[in-house]
Amino acid sequence: MDKFAEKQKNGRAFPTRALARAGIIAALYAALTWVFGDLAYGPLQVRPAEALCMLPIFFIESVPGLFVGCALANLLSGYGIYDIAFGSLTTLLAAILTFMIGLLFRRNLLSAILGGIPPVLFNAIVIPFVIILGDAGTPMEAYWTMFGEFMLTQSVWLYALGIPLYFAVKRLRGKGVKAFG
Repeated sequence: MDKFAEKQKNGRAFPTRALARAGIIAALYAALTWVFGDLAYGPLQVRPAEALCMLPIFFIESVPGLFVGCALANLLSGYGIYDIAFGSLTTLLAAILTFMIGLLFRRNLLSAILGGIPPVLFNAIVIPFVIILGDAGTPMEAYWTMFGEFMLTQSVWLYALGIPLYFAVKRLRGKGVKAFG
């Protein structure tokens, strides 16, 4: 029985450390998005917080942390309730699948490579619709251009920053650092 299943059985699925970690991830995601202002929203996003989407490979509590962080970050989006709801739900679904990939591939390099696919692909598929719905001036014909832009920007943030983050967390866990255990 793995640690999470054992904790669920004992009625402690999210102990204090896990709740704190989820809160820190949410706060980091929101802050790392807000600091870039308008550049963090739109088709060519400057959103280094997306690198945090690698964390579900290691921590199940990062799933709700990313969801809440994305919802908070999207409060400042110009796309209103569409971005708050659909953008956050997209992040939630991608985080769940990334967590499952981490379990399936036992947290090796392949899990990091494959774990980045759901956030990149789901954002590229969904967020252009969010922009089209939230901005009445954006024509539907712009969907495929925005799809390509999201594939590019999401890939850059998720892999250029997310892979080093993956290795840093893996190394800290290997050294027994409690915050990453």
